[in-house]
Amino acid sequence: MLPKFKRQDSGFTLIEVLVVVVIVAILAAISVPIYIQYVQGARASDAQATIGAIYNAVKMFRQDFGEDPTSVEELQELEYLEVDEGTLRQWAFSLIGQDPVTQIEAVSTAEMKGGAGHVVLFEVQTGRFTGYGLPTDEDI
Repeated sequence: MLPKFKRQDSGFTLIEVLVVVVIVAILAAISVPIYIQYVQGARASDAQATIGAIYNAVKMFRQDFGEDPTSVEELQELEYLEVDEGTLRQWAFSLIGQDPVTQIEAVSTAEMKGGAGHVVLFEVQTGRFTGYGLPTDEDI
């Protein structure tokens, strides 16, 4: 009598492995853009916090002098504002508009890990932030 050989099925078939690879690729395609936007938002939050402090300093300056300051440096020189050195290395801040200030702008420098030239803008009249790392109207 001939011996019967038992077939042992161990492991995965090629189709099963391909299905898993496709599922992982789909999940990665969905999650990577979300992660990138999260990182950009975290980097922009430093600029947003500083812009908020600048806006408060502008309001205090206006109460004391009856006019708006001409620059962020003027606010720092007169000690209305103190900005962390790390923030100043990564962002350059400026006031747009004169008496009244209409916008406060932050532009990233080469020191920022996300690269130079990214803009965060604060509209004084609406109190709204726009730009780098912030959701657009289409995202909402």
